Amino acid sequence: MGYLFTSESVSEGHPDKVADQISDAILDQFLSQDPNSKVACETLVTTGLVVISGEVRSEAYVDVQEVARKVINRIGYNKAEYKFDGDSCGVISTIHEQSPDINRGVTQEEKGAGEQGAGDQGLMFGYACSETDEYMPLSLTISHMLLQELAKIRREGKEMTYLRPDAKSQVTIEYNENNHPERIHTIVVSTQHDEFDADEVMLAKIKADVKSILIPRVKALLPERTQKLFTDDIILHVNPTGKFVIGGPHGDTGLTGRKIIVDTYGGKGAHGGGAFSGKDSSKVDRSAAYAARYIAKNLVAAGVAEEILVQVAYAIGVARPVSIYVNTYGTAKVNLTDAQISEKVDKLFDLRPARIIEKFGLKNPIFEETAAYGHFGHKCYKKNVLVGPINCQAEKEVEFFTWEKLDSVDAIKKEFGL
Repeated sequence: MGYLFTSESVSEGHPDKVADQISDAILDQFLSQDPNSKVACETLVTTGLVVISGEVRSEAYVDVQEVARKVINRIGYNKAEYKFDGDSCGVISTIHEQSPDINRGVTQEEKGAGEQGAGDQGLMFGYACSETDEYMPLSLTISHMLLQELAKIRREGKEMTYLRPDAKSQVTIEYNENNHPERIHTIVVSTQHDEFDADEVMLAKIKADVKSILIPRVKALLPERTQKLFTDDIILHVNPTGKFVIGGPHGDTGLTGRKIIVDTYGGKGAHGGGAFSGKDSSKVDRSAAYAARYIAKNLVAAGVAEEILVQVAYAIGVARPVSIYVNTYGTAKVNLTDAQISEKVDKLFDLRPARIIEKFGLKNPIFEETAAYGHFGHKCYKKNVLVGPINCQAEKEVEFFTWEKLDSVDAIKKEFGL
């Protein structure tokens, strides 16, 4: 008997994602001036107000108010009628210095090369599956794409000109007994909009546009095998409450780190509970979760299994993980137990924080790009960013989403005899 599975996503204009993007933009500004910055930056956004708090140890100077305003305007909150806009909202910062008790455990110079301790205890998960080209759950991939395309339509300003920045999506996939996607069962899209007519007229117009403009654009971006899952009997819910004019931070308070399932695997696999945004890479909540995703993705791509979950766990101030766990959900294509696979993972990959940071270039200012539409499933790419002291910055080419590379597939195949 088949089953249904659902994932959701939220747009860059969702209040929690506004907070995430501000936190990561501030992190990037510290890293651009001082790559060794230690940052834990939390943001709250509400009607007409941004509150930024956290702990920082850095040689850099960052105008957090300017950074926050730039992010808010980029997202599209640039009109007073939204009750939250980048030019007029208040910005309060209560950032203070990082505790020396934490810093002593995560400073590599005191502990020797490669022995930088984990910034906290905790457990992190990475996941990958073979149901999409990105090795991500299909329900989450489509949920993200719906909102990315909706944002493109809003910025193009040619169609659906009533769109505002806040939006949510949800996609339900019907699977068969073999855990393979059979069809898209339900799509939910809720988008903030201008008030442009009577409620019933607005709802009818928005639903018609989602059906005739948004969904066809998303479908065209997908591979043929996924396009076939879009059947005529999809259940479609658009703005189910009937009206969504009041939204963004005016409609709901936003907080950094409150969309951890949207940020990861849409409910597939598992989550250790730690958020990502606003944290530098000495915090294994972030860096080890990226490494675990990299391992899981490369294992699936190499043919070890169709679906893999990787868990790593750390003690604060200790470099090497206290445990490594692998679950293939019975999909392994090698004649090994999951415990034996985990032993090979431990042999193949150096999961000390300093080595993770070095391998993926996590001291570069690359994190604002991760703070909307998920941290996983993107293509790795390069672009120039400004780095150096604030009064003499120069361009440097850096790589983004490095943990999505498939550059360990050959080594895995050799180790597993594939």
